[in-house]
Amino acid sequence: MSTQQPLPSPTAYPARLDVDYTPEHRRLTTLFRLFLVIPIGIVYGALTAGATSTVYDEGGKTVSTTSGGIIAGLFTATLLMILFRQRYPRWWFDFARELTRFATRIFAYLVLLTDDYPSTVEEQKVHLDLDYPDVERDLNRWLPLVKWLLAIPHYVVLFFLFIGAFVAVIVAWFAILFTGSYPRGLFDFVVGVGRWALRVNAYAFLLITDRYPPFSLS
Repeated sequence: MSTQQPLPSPTAYPARLDVDYTPEHRRLTTLFRLFLVIPIGIVYGALTAGATSTVYDEGGKTVSTTSGGIIAGLFTATLLMILFRQRYPRWWFDFARELTRFATRIFAYLVLLTDDYPSTVEEQKVHLDLDYPDVERDLNRWLPLVKWLLAIPHYVVLFFLFIGAFVAVIVAWFAILFTGSYPRGLFDFVVGVGRWALRVNAYAFLLITDRYPPFSLS
């Protein structure tokens, strides 16, 4: 019998992240995590990086042009569709969601939240969901022009939270090497920072909601 995930609460934010806590972690893969993540990081970079081309003119000068990459392209295309057509095509919402899930699995592996090598398909222990918006009902067509600006207070807070998360991961790295366990308090803090960043991304760049992100780790 198939099981269905419970529907989110009506008050839940449209972007949600949770990671299954596993007390025991593998010491060997933790020790070499920065090296182990490189191959999948290259895959993600190749998928999202922009392209640079160099043109030589008759005077011998060189001109380089660089595209913004797939993430910038998704943001720009979504902004224009909401602004001029009041639409958010389902197929590229689904792509943006899966790309975000993939990136989050890499993040979770890098910061030691999970020992599962990041999959390009399976959810694994990282549970991320985004609600598909009803554009005409839920989104103001002009707000995407300024959301990135309105989110500046979050950028400031996240700057310091990322510093704290970096320190927490270093402490967790040593804790795992010596005890084989990720301290639960540090785990919850790092997940909370990722959750906060996801909500800001969903508001300012994925453009799936007009609800201002809460200043909260939970």
